Amino acid sequence: MSTVSGANTRRYHGLLVAATKAPEIRTVLLASVEAYVQIGAESIGLSANQYVGTVHPQGYAHLSAFSIGETAEWRFEVRGAKITKRVGIHEGVNAVTLEYENAGDAAVQLSLRPLVSHKFYHDNFRITDFYPEFLVFPEDKTVLSHHGVKLVLSHKNAERTATTGWFYRFEHPRETERGLDPLDDLFCPCELRYLLAPGEKVSLVASTEDGVEPRALPLAGDAQTATSSDALVAQLESAAKQFIVETPERTSIIAGYPWFTDWGRDTMISLPGVCLETGHFDQAREILRSYASQMKRGVIPNRFVDQGDTPDYNTVDATLWFVNAIYQTLHADWDPAFAQEALSWVLEIYEWHLKGTWYGIKVDAADGLLRQGEPGVQLTWMDAKVRDWVVTPRHGKPVEINGLWCNMLRIMEWLSEKLGHPSGDFRTAAGKAESAMEQKFWHAMTGHYLDTVEPNDASLRPNQVIAMSLPFAPLKGDNALRALTKIERELLTPFGLRTLGPSEPGYVARFEGPMEQRDAGYHQGTVWPWLIGPYISAVLRLTGDTKRAMAALSHTLDSMGHYGLNGIAEVYDGDAPQYPGGCPWQAWSVAEALRSWREIERASR
Repeated sequence: MSTVSGANTRRYHGLLVAATKAPEIRTVLLASVEAYVQIGAESIGLSANQYVGTVHPQGYAHLSAFSIGETAEWRFEVRGAKITKRVGIHEGVNAVTLEYENAGDAAVQLSLRPLVSHKFYHDNFRITDFYPEFLVFPEDKTVLSHHGVKLVLSHKNAERTATTGWFYRFEHPRETERGLDPLDDLFCPCELRYLLAPGEKVSLVASTEDGVEPRALPLAGDAQTATSSDALVAQLESAAKQFIVETPERTSIIAGYPWFTDWGRDTMISLPGVCLETGHFDQAREILRSYASQMKRGVIPNRFVDQGDTPDYNTVDATLWFVNAIYQTLHADWDPAFAQEALSWVLEIYEWHLKGTWYGIKVDAADGLLRQGEPGVQLTWMDAKVRDWVVTPRHGKPVEINGLWCNMLRIMEWLSEKLGHPSGDFRTAAGKAESAMEQKFWHAMTGHYLDTVEPNDASLRPNQVIAMSLPFAPLKGDNALRALTKIERELLTPFGLRTLGPSEPGYVARFEGPMEQRDAGYHQGTVWPWLIGPYISAVLRLTGDTKRAMAALSHTLDSMGHYGLNGIAEVYDGDAPQYPGGCPWQAWSVAEALRSWREIERASR
């Protein structure tokens, strides 16, 4: 991950960011490579690095073309010389191949200086942090190790000079914007020189293990120019598969790159788009099994933590999305054995929610709705917390949580009937909860549903759309249609739904500033692209208007090059001009775009 210019602008940027303990422990190993081409007596830089107060070298000035597809490709033209650089990662291996090709008519000398970071990806790197256990120079390789993590640089046919040294004060401006330390130092273990004849190529491989051969790098193509429907779907599918991770411990979905790991909620919301719409049914079942194996007291983990082995269970909705993902998987690819397995999980969830589980999560026997919340914790997807301040606590009975609960009860009814088991109790419970939802959540004065009841909160938020969009959606009819129209008028933007109405107290128009300021506005008006999926499902369910649905989705699809190439951002500003922010590649943003696209296609037939 880096920029088209070649300059790293985030602490997370690097040519090799290795999953040293997949998927949650990531190490930035090879931050970048300085490249120079020798033309006559002049040495001209092809790379770029931002330091405090300057950029050096300024290789982007010689960049004639850039494209990205299966690989990334840069083409440089300087003083009549033409150099092509390609970068491609190795699937399933912590390795990357850099390839340089002399595309000109005359021989050139190329010089490469690998710049090593060797840090945990959230951290900064300083000269005082680096004490390599060994640094060795076998033939055609340079090998170093720090904190037990090895970096192997394979450089066949290079003339190597072991000129170890430091480069200081690289500046990452995106971290400055977030109010974080923007500076890193980088270590150079060697300089590599090549004499390239016209048409000749050389490769540098960076990996965490010995014996990794250079990957054959195809031409990158130009995925960014694809505009046809088929090409856009292919682009979404390609983006979606990057989030699936398989380790000996679990199969899961990474919530976003570069900094998220696998969160239960994000995984379950993303699973239909990432797995089912791409035909990866076996992986979907393995993901569900992985999370079921970690279920405690009827709740799946909110997330697997970055460091340590104890998952967090502070979530009310991840488990309900888990049940929805089970239904979606079985609906897409019926498997009787898996259905029986899944029913046992769902029954355990149901029993724990009836008697009460973590953080006050318990069914209210009076109305059949689900209550949740304790002081100091945030259990819904609107989970921002600044020190001890829970920004949107939403304690009581949130609308989407009870939409998901009603949906779960109907799934239990459906699954029991499919497997020949009694279903009457679930049917009765679902009917009771659905009636209570319509009675308690509808707010005629505002023309939309309450965001929470007991205590009541009439803030205009998009969570009610989720309760209109689920397979067994409890909110429907004229009230739902009226609420949807208001949401479309006040919350819908070209890139998703606002998390709070612009006329509501506390609305935050821009997602910017230091992290505490961003967290405070994370769900207070900031737009989330993933919400376009529930909105489109609600439109199709309530109106059947495919043109209205596609109009809402088209801008989201157009955004795939705005922030992270071939990805969709985590968030956007609430007000125009809407700049992207947060994570550049967000799983549920991509997944819901793909899932809702396919839903529109099916509805149009």
